[in-house]
Amino acid sequence: MWSGKKRAVTFSFDDGVRQDVRVVEILNKYGLKGTFNLNSGTLGMGGETNWLPKVVSYARVQAEEVRDVYAGHEVAVHTVNHPHLTKLTDDEIVREVEDDRAALSKLCGYEVIGLAYPCGDYDDRVVELLRTRTGVRYGRGVIGAKDFSLPKEQDLFSFDPTIYFIDEKFEEKVDEFLALDTDEPQMLYIWGHAYELDAELITWEKFEAICKKLAGRSEIFYGTNKEVLL
Repeated sequence: MWSGKKRAVTFSFDDGVRQDVRVVEILNKYGLKGTFNLNSGTLGMGGETNWLPKVVSYARVQAEEVRDVYAGHEVAVHTVNHPHLTKLTDDEIVREVEDDRAALSKLCGYEVIGLAYPCGDYDDRVVELLRTRTGVRYGRGVIGAKDFSLPKEQDLFSFDPTIYFIDEKFEEKVDEFLALDTDEPQMLYIWGHAYELDAELITWEKFEAICKKLAGRSEIFYGTNKEVLL
């Protein structure tokens, strides 16, 4: 696992917005890896946010750009239309997930197997449907984890990230991870939405500085969600 290393860092960004292009550039610059969770039904759409303190672009990447924009990283399911899955019927849940997975797999040229729950909304019924009726192999929520432990195999459809990158304790959590001395595998899983950088909920400068701090450490494995979890 992880080429014998005991610590791993991975990133995850939702919604497939155009700001992902700049995020990918930063991750590439520092040798970091991320997973980008896309809604195939909204690819190419324009628009702005209306729920943040600062109005910013909420335009999505074009379908034909997906393979190039996310090259070297992982694309994962975020459902076709970003619904609250717990409010759907069983068949609707499967259709939202599997239609998204099929569309993204075709765009990427490889089988998409990961998922981020829209709005972090899932329950035991949703998890069981994903396990038994879809090709998804892991699914994450949005609640910050209390530690850096990896999810157990039975929890791969119901685990949470380490920290939301707009959290005021983001850098503190990074420093805590970097100071770890561990014999057990430990994971720093960072998630967010790239448009939040334009909204300055976290600045681009701070994000890049933290990426630089995390990078280039021989004792750390840098991977996509799939590479770290499976």
